Amino acid sequence: MTAAVLAWALAQIECGHKVVMASVVETSGSVPGKVGARLAMRSSDETWVGTVGGAGLEMTVLKRSRSMLNEHHLPAGQVLTFGLNKGAKGYEVTPLDSLCGGRVTLSLEVLVPMPHVLLIGGGHCAQAIAPALDALGWSHSIHDTREDFCNPEMFPNANHHLHMDIDSFVGHHSAEVLSQYSDVLFLGHDWSEDQTRLLAMLTCLQAQGALMNGQDAPRIGVIGSRSKWQAFEKAAKEIGVTEGTLEQVICPIGVHIGAESPQEIAVAVVAQILASYKGVNPSEPTWRD
Repeated sequence: MTAAVLAWALAQIECGHKVVMASVVETSGSVPGKVGARLAMRSSDETWVGTVGGAGLEMTVLKRSRSMLNEHHLPAGQVLTFGLNKGAKGYEVTPLDSLCGGRVTLSLEVLVPMPHVLLIGGGHCAQAIAPALDALGWSHSIHDTREDFCNPEMFPNANHHLHMDIDSFVGHHSAEVLSQYSDVLFLGHDWSEDQTRLLAMLTCLQAQGALMNGQDAPRIGVIGSRSKWQAFEKAAKEIGVTEGTLEQVICPIGVHIGAESPQEIAVAVVAQILASYKGVNPSEPTWRD
């Protein structure tokens, strides 16, 4: 069972789902779940597999797992000790209404997939961003209608080289396919291509009711000027994309550091993704003791 739970959890992370892993790490007395018993829950629909012993203990662990999955920051995890008797006492022991009488300690850990960024447009900015993603151990894929800008020679570490026309791209990228990405960056060389892709993507995600938060659906960022975004926004509203959906799109992309060159833009963009991934506001000061 332990191996099956671990394999399932790894498969969910590979698919871009956040997972809580609960493991029994210490027991004493009579308890339903022995050391090594595990339970895992994924973020997308709170499906879970495995067991830490069932009954009230398991219901409590499942409730805490759901709470941890809904937290926006990245908790390192926690260790909880339960006394399986409503009269249980002791330092940091939570009593449960149970007749087992023993004590069980569990670790709960949130396992978060590393970002996987889809770069749309293989020009100068994408060529600068890709190595920065590699340096962090993150994944990226590349899409361009031009084969010369979407190949293993230019992007040697890309997971996928999506050289295809616009219609093929739009037809292939359902909400389910998009869920494998944490971020989608529109960096295309042709504004009309980017507009077609963007409107199709927003329509798809809006129909699913998905939040573009990097977990339920990818964060979407668009490089460009205010006038370019206003034109995209106007076209999107004309086909029924709501204000609420448009407000979730990041444009312009990158934290404000005065970036101008592709390499500087890469620093700004990756920093913004990192801040979102860590759940921090980059404009707030960082205090260190």
